[in-house]
Formats: sequence, C-alpha cells, structure tokens
Amino acid sequence: MDNPKLKRLPASRAPAGSRQSVRRHSGVVRMTHWVNVLCFSVLLMSGLQIFNAHPRLYWGKYGADSDLAFMAIGSEQHGDRLKGFFQIGPLNIETTGVLGVSREGDALTEKAFPSWLTIPSYHDLGAGRNWHFLFAWLLVINGFVYLAHGLWRGHIRRDLLPNRDQLGWRHVWREVVDHARLRFAKGEHARRYNSLQKMTYLLVALVLLPLMVLTGLTMSPGLNAAFPFLPDLFGGRPSARTLHFLTASSLVLFVVVHILMVVLSGFWNNLRSMISGRYVIDHSGDAK
Repeated sequence: MDNPKLKRLPASRAPAGSRQSVRRHSGVVRMTHWVNVLCFSVLLMSGLQIFNAHPRLYWGKYGADSDLAFMAIGSEQHGDRLKGFFQIGPLNIETTGVLGVSREGDALTEKAFPSWLTIPSYHDLGAGRNWHFLFAWLLVINGFVYLAHGLWRGHIRRDLLPNRDQLGWRHVWREVVDHARLRFAKGEHARRYNSLQKMTYLLVALVLLPLMVLTGLTMSPGLNAAFPFLPDLFGGRPSARTLHFLTASSLVLFVVVHILMVVLSGFWNNLRSMISGRYVIDHSGDAK
C-alpha cells in the first residue's frame, strides 16, 4: 500500500519541501535487471572454477610458454610452509589464506580462488563450464530483450544517451566532485540519470558486455572452426582469455561501485524502485 504522505503530482505541481512517488523503472527493465544479477553471479563463480584449472594469463608470444605468464595466482613451497602468491609482471605479492592457498576446514588447500567463491564448490571443470555456458546464453538472450524493449519504448534514447549539456567537461567534472563528496541529486534532478551514470551504463552495455561475449566465444574450439576470424581478431586464444578475465574484472568493479552508490544514495528507495518501479523524490532542495 502506498504511503498517503507521498504525493503523485506532476513535476510542475510538486510543492517545495514535499516528497513525491514517481514511476522510475518499467516492468521489463526491472525483470531484465534481476536476471542480469542472477546470470552475472553464476557466471562469475563458474568462471572462477574454470580459471582455477589454469590460473595464469598470457598475451601474444607469452601464450606459447607457461613460464612466461604475465599474471598468475598460485602456490609454492617454502620449507615446511605453503605460500600463496599473486604475480603480475615482476611484482609478486604473498596472498596466503586468500588467493593461491586457502583454508578449508583445518587444512590449507592449493587453489587460485577458494571453494566458497566457485560453482561448483568442489573441483569440477566440466560442471563449471556447463554452468558458465548455460548462463552466458541466458545473459545474451536477456540482453537482447532489454535492447529490443529499450529501442521500442525509447528508454535507451531518453534515459541512457547523454544530451549536449551533459557532455560538457565542466558539467562532468562537477558531477565527479559531487559524487566524491557524496552529494547526490534531489528533486527533479533525481528523476534522470546523470552524465556519469549514462556514460558508465553505455560503456558496460556497448563495450564491456559485447567484449566479454566475443572473447568467450573465441575460447570455444567449436566456434573457432565455424568463425575462424575470431582468434585473429583478439591476437589468439590466450590473448582472448586474458581480455575475458580483464573484462569480467572490470564488470566486478562496476558492480561494487554500483552497489556502493545505491547504498549511499538511499538503499531502500533505490531497491524499492527496482522491485516495484516506484521511486520517492525529495523536493526539499527545490525551494533554494
């Protein structure tokens, strides 16, 4: 039941100091958002299961020799002590208990990522691949549903494409400063995505997700036979695997920042808008 204190007046009639409930997300946007959450969670955890089978990344000529990996997560014996490490280039960081070597029960286990982060939790490369491929295709289908709906209803043009005023460097810099100071939009400005949100969502939708899908397809021998240009496009399968890992890591960073912003700018209000579609706008700053 709606709170009677929340008014559903048009923007032009909302009095200063009032709180207004508005419709922010359509049913299709909300549905595809939560399907994305499920898909990305399973893809991440099953992807870590796959990565555990060979926790090293190569680029170009380095793919021909396992000793020349530019990034690796592993373990090595130091006397009677097992040490986990994360290595990138010449930098080598001890990660015992987190990466490379994790504690499972009373014993230390040699594994790049711990069992509680993988699907399945036990070592099973075949099952990890099955989970990964199933939810990868579900993510692609879900993406097409979102794209078709967004183009049909004008959501992408209206809500995701920055307008000319939002592309000015002074405007963007001001939003960066406001976010750094945890100053979030209120009143009518809260109705729309700001330029940082729009550019970030477009980067994810148009660059990171397509790159993740294409590099994932490149690692499939069967699809390589059907589309032989894919490995050449990314400089070989080892390079495609590296790009796939880096793209997935970038998406994880996006999710972490996204959740942080959701919590800091009003967790329950943002969560409600993605469940029921209703978002409460505070007009207390409109009188200034």
